[in-house]
Amino acid sequence: MHLFDVYPLNDIEITKAAGSSVWDADGQEYLDLYGGHAVISIGHTHPHYVSRLTEQLNKVGFYSNSVKIPLQQQLAEKLGQVSGKPDYQLFLCNSGAEANENALKLASFYNNRKKIVAFKGAFHGRTSLAVAATDNPKIVAPVNETDNVIFLPHNNEVALEEAFAAHGHEIAAVIIEGIQGVGGIKEASKTFLQKIRSLCDEYNAVYIADSVQCGYGRTGDFYSHDYAGVQADVYTMAKGMGNGFPVAGISIAPKFKPWHGMLGTTFGGNHLACAAALAVLEVIEQDNLIQNAKETGDYLIGELRKIQEITEVRGRGLMIGIELPESLAQVKKNLLFRHRIFTGEAKPNVIRLLPALNLSKEQADAFLDALKAELAVQTQ
Repeated sequence: MHLFDVYPLNDIEITKAAGSSVWDADGQEYLDLYGGHAVISIGHTHPHYVSRLTEQLNKVGFYSNSVKIPLQQQLAEKLGQVSGKPDYQLFLCNSGAEANENALKLASFYNNRKKIVAFKGAFHGRTSLAVAATDNPKIVAPVNETDNVIFLPHNNEVALEEAFAAHGHEIAAVIIEGIQGVGGIKEASKTFLQKIRSLCDEYNAVYIADSVQCGYGRTGDFYSHDYAGVQADVYTMAKGMGNGFPVAGISIAPKFKPWHGMLGTTFGGNHLACAAALAVLEVIEQDNLIQNAKETGDYLIGELRKIQEITEVRGRGLMIGIELPESLAQVKKNLLFRHRIFTGEAKPNVIRLLPALNLSKEQADAFLDALKAELAVQTQ
Protein backbone atom coordinates (compact mmCIF):
# COMPACT_ATOMS: atom_id res chain seq x y z
CA MET A 1 0.00 0.00 0.00
CA HIS A 2 1.14 3.55 -0.77
CA LEU A 3 0.25 6.83 0.91
CA PHE A 4 -2.46 8.86 -0.78
CA ASP A 5 -0.36 11.62 -2.34
CA VAL A 6 -2.08 14.82 -1.24
CA TYR A 7 0.83 16.65 0.44
CA PRO A 8 3.74 18.38 -1.33
CA LEU A 9 6.67 17.31 0.85
CA ASN A 10 10.04 18.81 1.66
CA ASP A 11 12.74 16.13 1.50
CA ILE A 12 13.43 16.36 5.25
CA GLU A 13 12.78 13.78 7.96
CA ILE A 14 12.52 15.22 11.49
CA THR A 15 13.83 12.76 14.07
CA LYS A 16 14.27 14.92 17.19
CA ALA A 17 12.79 18.14 18.55
CA ALA A 18 13.24 20.38 21.60
CA GLY A 19 11.96 23.90 22.23
CA SER A 20 12.10 25.81 18.95
CA SER A 21 14.68 23.47 17.40
CA VAL A 22 14.23 20.33 15.32
CA TRP A 23 16.84 17.95 13.91
CA ASP A 24 16.74 15.87 10.74
CA ALA A 25 17.90 12.30 10.19
CA ASP A 26 21.42 13.55 9.40
CA GLY A 27 21.66 15.46 12.68
CA GLN A 28 21.21 18.88 11.06
CA GLU A 29 19.52 21.40 13.40
CA TYR A 30 16.75 23.75 12.18
CA LEU A 31 15.08 26.74 13.83
CA ASP A 32 11.35 26.06 13.84
CA LEU A 33 9.29 29.21 13.30
CA TYR A 34 6.38 27.25 11.83
CA GLY A 35 5.48 24.96 14.74
CA GLY A 36 3.90 22.39 12.46
CA HIS A 37 1.33 25.00 11.37
CA ALA A 38 0.90 26.91 14.67
CA VAL A 39 0.49 23.69 16.65
CA ILE A 40 3.59 23.82 18.86
CA SER A 41 2.59 26.41 21.45
CA ILE A 42 4.93 25.69 24.39
CA GLY A 43 7.90 24.24 22.50
CA HIS A 44 8.69 20.75 21.28
CA THR A 45 8.98 18.02 23.96
CA HIS A 46 8.51 20.48 26.83
CA PRO A 47 9.50 18.57 30.02
CA HIS A 48 6.25 19.34 31.87
CA TYR A 49 4.20 18.30 28.84
CA VAL A 50 6.12 15.04 28.41
CA SER A 51 5.81 14.30 32.13
CA ARG A 52 2.07 15.00 32.18
CA LEU A 53 1.39 12.73 29.21
CA THR A 54 3.67 9.94 30.42
CA GLU A 55 2.12 9.97 33.88
CA GLN A 56 -1.39 9.83 32.43
CA LEU A 57 -0.52 7.10 29.94
CA ASN A 58 0.69 4.94 32.80
CA LYS A 59 -2.75 5.31 34.43
CA VAL A 60 -5.34 5.25 31.64
CA GLY A 61 -4.97 6.54 28.10
CA PHE A 62 -8.55 6.35 26.93
CA TYR A 63 -12.09 5.67 27.88
CA SER A 64 -15.20 7.05 26.26
CA ASN A 65 -17.53 9.85 27.30
CA SER A 66 -19.91 7.27 28.80
CA VAL A 67 -18.10 7.66 32.15
CA LYS A 68 -16.97 10.53 34.33
CA ILE A 69 -13.58 11.94 33.30
CA PRO A 70 -12.54 14.44 35.99
CA LEU A 71 -9.71 15.72 33.78
CA GLN A 72 -12.36 17.24 31.50
CA GLN A 73 -13.74 19.39 34.31
CA GLN A 74 -10.21 20.35 35.40
CA LEU A 75 -9.47 21.42 31.85
CA ALA A 76 -12.70 23.42 31.60
CA GLU A 77 -11.92 25.25 34.84
CA LYS A 78 -8.31 26.01 33.83
CA LEU A 79 -9.34 27.14 30.34
CA GLY A 80 -12.03 29.40 31.76
CA GLN A 81 -9.48 30.92 34.15
CA VAL A 82 -6.66 31.47 31.63
CA SER A 83 -8.96 32.66 28.82
CA GLY A 84 -10.87 35.03 31.12
CA LYS A 85 -14.21 33.39 30.36
CA PRO A 86 -15.00 31.31 33.46
CA ASP A 87 -18.77 31.27 32.87
CA TYR A 88 -18.50 29.66 29.41
CA GLN A 89 -19.05 25.93 28.78
CA LEU A 90 -16.60 23.55 27.08
CA PHE A 91 -17.24 20.87 24.49
CA LEU A 92 -14.17 18.83 23.54
CA CYS A 93 -13.44 17.31 20.14
CA ASN A 94 -10.41 16.47 18.01
CA SER A 95 -9.57 19.02 15.30
CA GLY A 96 -10.17 22.58 14.22
CA ALA A 97 -12.51 21.55 11.42
CA GLU A 98 -14.53 19.50 13.89
CA ALA A 99 -14.64 22.43 16.32
CA ASN A 100 -16.00 24.75 13.63
CA GLU A 101 -18.44 22.10 12.40
CA ASN A 102 -19.85 21.68 15.91
CA ALA A 103 -19.99 25.44 16.48
CA LEU A 104 -22.03 25.94 13.30
CA LYS A 105 -24.31 23.05 14.21
CA LEU A 106 -24.79 24.48 17.71
CA ALA A 107 -25.75 27.85 16.23
CA SER A 108 -28.34 26.24 13.97
CA PHE A 109 -29.82 24.30 16.88
CA TYR A 110 -29.97 27.55 18.89
CA ASN A 111 -31.99 29.69 16.47
CA ASN A 112 -33.33 27.03 14.07
CA ARG A 113 -31.80 28.76 11.04
CA LYS A 114 -29.60 27.66 8.13
CA LYS A 115 -27.63 30.55 6.64
CA ILE A 116 -24.00 31.20 7.58
CA VAL A 117 -22.04 34.40 6.93
CA ALA A 118 -18.37 33.85 6.13
CA PHE A 119 -15.73 36.04 4.49
CA LYS A 120 -13.44 36.18 1.50
CA GLY A 121 -10.10 34.61 2.33
CA ALA A 122 -11.57 32.45 5.11
CA PHE A 123 -10.36 28.97 5.98
CA HIS A 124 -12.45 27.05 8.52
CA GLY A 125 -11.59 23.41 7.81
CA ARG A 126 -12.28 20.50 5.48
CA THR A 127 -15.37 18.84 6.97
CA SER A 128 -18.74 19.28 5.31
CA LEU A 129 -20.04 22.68 6.47
CA ALA A 130 -16.65 24.00 7.58
CA VAL A 131 -15.28 23.56 4.07
CA ALA A 132 -18.42 25.08 2.55
CA ALA A 133 -17.64 28.17 4.64
CA THR A 134 -14.03 28.14 3.41
CA ASP A 135 -13.18 30.46 0.53
CA ASN A 136 -11.45 27.89 -1.68
CA PRO A 137 -13.74 26.25 -4.27
CA LYS A 138 -10.98 23.80 -5.25
CA ILE A 139 -11.35 21.86 -1.99
CA VAL A 140 -15.16 22.00 -1.87
CA ALA A 141 -16.45 18.71 -3.28
CA PRO A 142 -19.87 18.68 -4.99
CA VAL A 143 -21.37 16.95 -1.95
CA ASN A 144 -20.24 19.91 0.21
CA GLU A 145 -21.84 22.59 -1.96
CA THR A 146 -24.67 24.54 -0.36
CA ASP A 147 -26.59 27.75 -0.87
CA ASN A 148 -26.60 28.35 2.88
CA VAL A 149 -23.21 30.13 3.05
CA ILE A 150 -23.03 33.84 2.21
CA PHE A 151 -19.49 35.06 1.46
CA LEU A 152 -18.88 38.74 2.12
CA PRO A 153 -15.83 40.98 1.60
CA HIS A 154 -13.51 40.95 4.60
CA ASN A 155 -13.66 44.03 6.88
CA ASN A 156 -16.52 45.58 4.88
CA GLU A 157 -19.08 46.84 7.40
CA VAL A 158 -21.48 48.15 4.75
CA ALA A 159 -21.68 44.75 3.01
CA LEU A 160 -22.26 43.09 6.38
CA GLU A 161 -25.10 45.48 7.25
CA GLU A 162 -26.68 44.92 3.83
CA ALA A 163 -26.51 41.13 4.23
CA PHE A 164 -28.27 41.31 7.58
CA ALA A 165 -30.87 43.72 6.21
CA ALA A 166 -31.63 41.22 3.44
CA HIS A 167 -31.27 37.91 5.31
CA GLY A 168 -30.98 38.75 9.01
CA HIS A 169 -33.80 36.52 10.23
CA GLU A 170 -32.40 33.57 8.24
CA ILE A 171 -28.79 33.91 9.47
CA ALA A 172 -27.78 31.29 12.02
CA ALA A 173 -24.23 32.50 12.54
CA VAL A 174 -21.34 34.68 11.47
CA ILE A 175 -17.98 32.86 11.56
CA ILE A 176 -14.72 34.79 11.38
CA GLU A 177 -11.04 34.32 12.13
CA GLY A 178 -9.61 37.10 14.29
CA ILE A 179 -6.63 36.97 11.94
CA GLN A 180 -6.93 34.95 8.74
CA GLY A 181 -4.11 32.41 8.56
CA VAL A 182 -4.33 30.63 5.21
CA GLY A 183 -5.77 33.89 3.85
CA GLY A 184 -2.42 35.61 4.38
CA ILE A 185 -2.43 37.00 7.95
CA LYS A 186 -5.31 39.39 7.35
CA GLU A 187 -6.61 40.92 10.57
CA ALA A 188 -10.27 41.65 11.26
CA SER A 189 -10.54 45.25 12.43
CA LYS A 190 -11.86 46.14 15.87
CA THR A 191 -14.82 47.99 14.42
CA PHE A 192 -15.66 45.07 12.12
CA LEU A 193 -15.75 42.60 15.01
CA GLN A 194 -17.81 45.07 17.04
CA LYS A 195 -20.24 45.40 14.12
CA ILE A 196 -20.59 41.61 13.95
CA ARG A 197 -21.40 41.56 17.65
CA SER A 198 -24.03 44.28 17.40
CA LEU A 199 -25.74 42.76 14.34
CA CYS A 200 -25.76 39.28 15.89
CA ASP A 201 -27.38 40.77 18.99
CA GLU A 202 -29.96 42.61 16.90
CA TYR A 203 -30.94 39.57 14.81
CA ASN A 204 -30.32 36.80 17.38
CA ALA A 205 -27.56 35.29 15.24
CA VAL A 206 -24.52 33.55 16.73
CA TYR A 207 -21.06 35.14 16.61
CA ILE A 208 -18.48 32.34 16.17
CA ALA A 209 -14.87 33.37 16.75
CA ASP A 210 -12.69 30.92 14.84
CA SER A 211 -9.58 30.86 17.03
CA VAL A 212 -8.17 27.59 15.71
CA GLN A 213 -4.95 29.17 14.44
CA CYS A 214 -5.08 32.69 15.88
CA GLY A 215 -6.07 31.72 19.43
CA TYR A 216 -4.45 30.23 22.50
CA GLY A 217 -2.30 33.25 23.30
CA ARG A 218 -0.58 33.48 19.94
CA THR A 219 -1.41 37.14 19.32
CA GLY A 220 -0.83 38.45 22.85
CA ASP A 221 -4.49 37.97 23.78
CA PHE A 222 -5.84 34.52 24.63
CA TYR A 223 -8.28 34.74 21.71
CA SER A 224 -7.19 37.18 19.01
CA HIS A 225 -10.78 38.48 18.79
CA ASP A 226 -10.50 39.78 22.37
CA TYR A 227 -8.68 42.93 21.26
CA ALA A 228 -11.99 44.27 19.91
CA GLY A 229 -13.42 44.41 23.43
CA VAL A 230 -16.54 42.33 22.72
CA GLN A 231 -17.42 38.73 23.56
CA ALA A 232 -18.17 36.11 20.94
CA ASP A 233 -20.90 33.53 21.57
CA VAL A 234 -18.66 30.59 20.66
CA TYR A 235 -14.87 30.34 20.42
CA THR A 236 -13.37 27.46 18.46
CA MET A 237 -9.85 26.24 19.21
CA ALA A 238 -7.46 23.47 18.27
CA LYS A 239 -3.90 23.84 16.96
CA GLY A 240 -1.97 25.21 19.96
CA MET A 241 -4.32 23.58 22.45
CA GLY A 242 -2.45 20.27 22.69
CA ASN A 243 1.10 21.18 21.58
CA GLY A 244 0.92 18.39 19.02
CA PHE A 245 -1.61 16.05 20.63
CA PRO A 246 -4.90 16.06 18.65
CA VAL A 247 -7.34 17.98 20.82
CA ALA A 248 -9.85 20.73 20.06
CA GLY A 249 -12.84 22.38 21.64
CA ILE A 250 -15.50 25.03 21.58
CA SER A 251 -16.05 27.50 24.40
CA ILE A 252 -19.77 28.20 24.59
CA ALA A 253 -21.55 31.19 26.16
CA PRO A 254 -23.94 30.54 29.08
CA LYS A 255 -27.05 31.34 27.01
CA PHE A 256 -26.74 28.02 25.15
CA LYS A 257 -28.54 25.20 26.94
CA PRO A 258 -27.37 21.65 26.14
CA TRP A 259 -29.44 18.51 25.84
CA HIS A 260 -28.20 14.93 25.85
CA GLY A 261 -27.08 13.89 22.37
CA MET A 262 -26.96 17.46 21.03
CA LEU A 263 -23.24 17.08 20.24
CA GLY A 264 -21.04 14.04 20.51
CA THR A 265 -17.64 12.50 19.86
CA THR A 266 -15.81 9.23 20.49
CA PHE A 267 -12.25 10.45 21.00
CA GLY A 268 -12.89 14.04 22.08
CA GLY A 269 -11.90 14.83 25.65
CA ASN A 270 -10.11 11.53 26.25
CA HIS A 271 -7.71 11.19 29.18
CA LEU A 272 -4.52 11.79 27.19
CA ALA A 273 -5.99 14.73 25.27
CA CYS A 274 -7.01 16.42 28.52
CA ALA A 275 -3.59 15.79 30.08
CA ALA A 276 -1.92 17.38 27.05
CA ALA A 277 -4.25 20.39 27.07
CA LEU A 278 -3.84 20.90 30.83
CA ALA A 279 -0.05 20.79 30.47
CA VAL A 280 -0.20 23.47 27.78
CA LEU A 281 -2.34 25.82 29.88
CA GLU A 282 -0.16 25.24 32.95
CA VAL A 283 3.00 26.17 31.03
CA ILE A 284 1.34 29.16 29.36
CA GLU A 285 0.30 30.44 32.77
CA GLN A 286 3.47 29.60 34.73
CA ASP A 287 5.88 30.93 32.10
CA ASN A 288 3.79 33.99 31.16
CA LEU A 289 3.85 32.95 27.51
CA ILE A 290 1.04 35.21 26.32
CA GLN A 291 3.07 38.23 27.40
CA ASN A 292 6.18 36.75 25.79
CA ALA A 293 4.27 36.25 22.55
CA LYS A 294 3.27 39.91 22.62
CA GLU A 295 6.72 41.25 23.46
CA THR A 296 8.71 39.03 21.11
CA GLY A 297 6.12 39.52 18.39
CA ASP A 298 6.18 43.30 18.77
CA TYR A 299 9.97 43.19 18.51
CA LEU A 300 9.92 41.01 15.38
CA ILE A 301 7.24 43.10 13.68
CA GLY A 302 9.10 46.32 14.46
CA GLU A 303 12.38 44.99 13.06
CA LEU A 304 10.75 43.49 9.99
CA ARG A 305 9.12 46.81 9.13
CA LYS A 306 12.60 48.36 8.88
CA ILE A 307 13.55 46.04 6.00
CA GLN A 308 12.92 47.90 2.75
CA GLU A 309 12.65 44.81 0.51
CA ILE A 310 9.49 43.67 2.36
CA THR A 311 6.21 44.82 0.81
CA GLU A 312 4.14 44.60 4.02
CA VAL A 313 4.28 43.12 7.53
CA ARG A 314 0.95 42.05 9.05
CA GLY A 315 -0.26 40.38 12.22
CA ARG A 316 0.04 40.58 15.99
CA GLY A 317 2.14 38.75 18.54
CA LEU A 318 3.66 35.59 17.12
CA MET A 319 1.30 35.35 14.17
CA ILE A 320 3.14 37.34 11.52
CA GLY A 321 2.83 37.61 7.75
CA ILE A 322 5.73 38.92 5.67
CA GLU A 323 4.58 39.86 2.18
CA LEU A 324 7.34 39.88 -0.44
CA PRO A 325 7.33 41.00 -4.06
CA GLU A 326 7.01 38.26 -6.67
CA SER A 327 10.69 38.61 -7.55
CA LEU A 328 11.55 37.29 -4.06
CA ALA A 329 9.28 34.26 -4.14
CA GLN A 330 12.23 31.91 -3.53
CA VAL A 331 13.08 33.41 -0.13
CA LYS A 332 10.94 31.02 1.93
CA LYS A 333 12.46 27.95 0.27
CA ASN A 334 15.96 29.35 0.68
CA LEU A 335 15.38 30.08 4.35
CA LEU A 336 14.69 26.37 4.81
CA PHE A 337 17.41 24.82 2.64
CA ARG A 338 20.16 27.43 2.99
CA HIS A 339 19.57 28.80 6.47
CA ARG A 340 17.80 25.83 8.12
CA ILE A 341 14.74 27.78 9.23
CA PHE A 342 11.19 26.44 8.95
CA THR A 343 8.49 29.02 8.15
CA GLY A 344 4.99 28.80 6.74
CA GLU A 345 3.50 30.41 3.67
CA ALA A 346 0.33 31.83 2.20
CA LYS A 347 -0.13 32.25 -1.52
CA PRO A 348 1.28 33.89 -3.43
CA ASN A 349 4.29 35.39 -1.62
CA VAL A 350 3.59 35.63 2.11
CA ILE A 351 5.93 34.05 4.66
CA ARG A 352 4.03 33.09 7.80
CA LEU A 353 5.73 32.99 11.21
CA LEU A 354 3.87 30.75 13.69
CA PRO A 355 6.50 29.79 16.29
CA ALA A 356 6.16 28.51 19.83
CA LEU A 357 5.00 31.17 22.26
CA ASN A 358 8.26 30.89 24.23
CA LEU A 359 10.39 31.97 21.27
CA SER A 360 13.35 33.98 22.58
CA LYS A 361 14.65 37.32 21.34
CA GLU A 362 17.90 35.57 20.41
CA GLN A 363 16.00 33.15 18.18
CA ALA A 364 14.06 36.06 16.68
CA ASP A 365 17.39 37.78 15.92
CA ALA A 366 18.74 34.63 14.30
CA PHE A 367 15.78 34.67 11.93
CA LEU A 368 16.14 38.38 11.21
CA ASP A 369 19.85 37.96 10.41
CA ALA A 370 19.12 35.04 8.06
CA LEU A 371 16.29 36.90 6.33
CA LYS A 372 18.43 40.00 5.79
CA ALA A 373 21.28 37.89 4.45
CA GLU A 374 18.98 36.07 2.04
CA LEU A 375 17.33 39.28 0.85
CA ALA A 376 20.76 40.80 0.25
CA VAL A 377 21.73 37.85 -1.95
CA GLN A 378 18.42 37.90 -3.84
CA THR A 379 18.54 41.64 -4.59
CA GLN A 380 22.18 41.87 -5.71
